[in-house]
Amino acid sequence: MSKPEFVYVTYIETTPEQLWEALTNSEFSKRYWFGTEVRSDWNVGSSFALVTDGKTSDTGKILEADRPRRLSYTFKHELFEEMRNEPATKVVFTLEPYGNIVKLTVTHEGFMEGSKLLGAVSNGWPAILSGLKSLLETGKVLAVSRAALGKQDFMRQ
Repeated sequence: MSKPEFVYVTYIETTPEQLWEALTNSEFSKRYWFGTEVRSDWNVGSSFALVTDGKTSDTGKILEADRPRRLSYTFKHELFEEMRNEPATKVVFTLEPYGNIVKLTVTHEGFMEGSKLLGAVSNGWPAILSGLKSLLETGKVLAVSRAALGKQDFMRQ
């Protein structure tokens, strides 16, 4: 039996290089990811962290970094006990250019049955990626309120 996973596909009017930069640059990520910095040197085997307001919410290791086509890392939640006790999962970003757009597929997999983290990322990823798309296409941050994320919004608790 396969483990539960989350898959999200969006099409963004940008280049693979610009999208890669948006996914891996801390200053850019803070603009669309609710103030969250992505921290890594993006080399295979290097550490990865998501840091918001000085708090590390998630950590991992870079598994694959094929600029600007594919990025993958392990993902371990650190803040909240009910999710901190879950095993590490895996995030994969696949970037496929089609003319002046890029198809971005995000797969987050390896959740245990009954995972609370799966519920949190199922609400979080669509908001984060919608903000990313809006920022790249219009230069403006999409104003997704935290209330729109529902009860699974664990980042600010």
